[in-house]
Amino acid sequence: MKINKLKINSFGKIKNKEIELKDGINIFYGKNETGKSTILNFIYNSFYGISKNKKGRILSDYEKYKPWEGEEFSGKVQYELDNKEKYEIYRDFNKKNPKIFNENSEDISKEFTIDKKIGNEFFYDQTKVDEDLFISTVGILQKEVELEKNNQNYLVQKLANLVGTGEDNISFKRAIDRINRRQLGEIGTGRSREKPINIITKNIEELEEQKNNLKNYQNEKYEIEEEENKLLKNIKDLENKNNYLKEIKLLLENKKIEKEKIKLKEKIEKENSEKIINLENKLIEEKNIEKEKIEKNKLQDEKIKKEKNKLNKKLIIFFIILFLINLIIILYLKNNLKYIFLLTVPTYLGLSYFFKNKLNKKIKNNKVELTENLEIKNIENQINLLKINNDNLNSELKELNNKFNLKNNLEIEKIKNKYKNIIEENEILNNLENINYEIEKQQNELNKNKIELHKLKLNKENIEPKIDELSKIEEQLIFNENNKNNLEQLNQSIELAKNILEEAYIEMRENITPKFTNNLSRIISVITNNKYNKIKFNEENGIMVELSNGDYMQVDKLSTGTIEQLYLSLRISMIDELSEETLPLFLDETFAYYDEERLQNVLVFLLKEAQKRQIFIFTCSKREIDILESLNTKYNLIEI
Repeated sequence: MKINKLKINSFGKIKNKEIELKDGINIFYGKNETGKSTILNFIYNSFYGISKNKKGRILSDYEKYKPWEGEEFSGKVQYELDNKEKYEIYRDFNKKNPKIFNENSEDISKEFTIDKKIGNEFFYDQTKVDEDLFISTVGILQKEVELEKNNQNYLVQKLANLVGTGEDNISFKRAIDRINRRQLGEIGTGRSREKPINIITKNIEELEEQKNNLKNYQNEKYEIEEEENKLLKNIKDLENKNNYLKEIKLLLENKKIEKEKIKLKEKIEKENSEKIINLENKLIEEKNIEKEKIEKNKLQDEKIKKEKNKLNKKLIIFFIILFLINLIIILYLKNNLKYIFLLTVPTYLGLSYFFKNKLNKKIKNNKVELTENLEIKNIENQINLLKINNDNLNSELKELNNKFNLKNNLEIEKIKNKYKNIIEENEILNNLENINYEIEKQQNELNKNKIELHKLKLNKENIEPKIDELSKIEEQLIFNENNKNNLEQLNQSIELAKNILEEAYIEMRENITPKFTNNLSRIISVITNNKYNKIKFNEENGIMVELSNGDYMQVDKLSTGTIEQLYLSLRISMIDELSEETLPLFLDETFAYYDEERLQNVLVFLLKEAQKRQIFIFTCSKREIDILESLNTKYNLIEI
């Protein structure tokens, strides 16, 4: 990887600055507080983003480098990877995510992994180097190699840690000791006492004993609840049966009422029919009487007629006799004829009147008076009314019977459907007396079940406190068992971590450490001008340096300066092992306390290293420049 150009719009005290970078060694030269470290932080924060976390400091990086006057807080870095692919990263430090462009200026930001907390992880995707690894390898600051004499042991330990585990702040033995102490303190063992695992185990045993003592109450509760459920089911069945019987009873009572209404109308119809018959009989009698009268009058009329004819004959005979007598008298009394005639006519008329009047009186006395018979008319009217009423009643009865049968059938079907799960079809009762008996029987059974249910509830209430206590114990038991499981899982995790750590340590020792020591031997040989050529590492003695006479010396016996050279050498030797890219090396005031000879040796080594990677030296001294000039070598100078 190579960084080609920096464009800093505004970052800390640096504003509107463009810096061209080249292969090999790039020296950032300037007095203290001119912004060299600010440029280094700009590069670092461009790749990984700027943190607003203070991390125990007075100011966070965001607060430290944000411009005071509100200028644009941004910049751009142009770089290319080992495969010659070129990229530009533009970052507005007020925002979490940068913009990444390819060499065609296409925005490819979305092609990389984006973490919700961290933001776009493009640089890790490209180099497989995260933020912490970048700081601990390629970024070497003065404070990381500057140690006083009394801190020499601390640096020796960091060297041993770095060779043994790959991390200068991790000691395998110390890590294992800490894990074991934590394992004992936070968990405990089967032989320990008053440790979490022992306390919890004891609690579980005591709770199990209490649980077993209270278990009988729970069994009793289960039996009560089982019986309670049976009773509730029986009560429900009985209530349903009772409701069914009551509905049937209501249906039959309504049926009875409807039938009574029908019977009443049928009775009226029957009474009307009987009245009609009686009236018809009476009508026949009246008509017979009327007929008899008519017949009698007919006979009387004929008799009268005969008597009239007989009387008329007699009168005619009498008139003839009288006329003859008068004629005889006239003949004998010629001069008095008119007087005789006058005597004959009145006599005839008088006698005629007398006999006819007598006859009329006789007829009048014997003749039956024929008048209009109103009784017959009245009877006929009554019969007609009764017949009309009966016709209406018959229609009404027919309609009532139809409605009653339809309604009754619908109600029966409705009840059947409603209670089909609790009754059989042949259980439909049609007798009110039987239904009343069944209702009373079911009600007695229902009351009996409710009393039993009440007794069970009282028994259940009596044992409920014990069950509550059992529930609390079970909750405590679950809580303790969960804690025990958590402790056991934690113990397993710790054991697994120890195994993995040991396996990693063994692999590091067998595979990585030899590479580190060989590379370290090569680097230290150059830096120390072949004074030390071979570095060894073992668990018992740590890092050993082979002397020119072939003997080995523990690293803590060396001078502080030599130890600092070893630490720097080891950090440099780690870079290629930990990244897929040939990362640049950043050295910020790293050589401030080196003497001229040690500095020249380091720069000679860095010149060789610069053939394969960029090296950035940030310094306030011209010593590096003078030595490079004396070595007649090329470098890129950037004055701040």
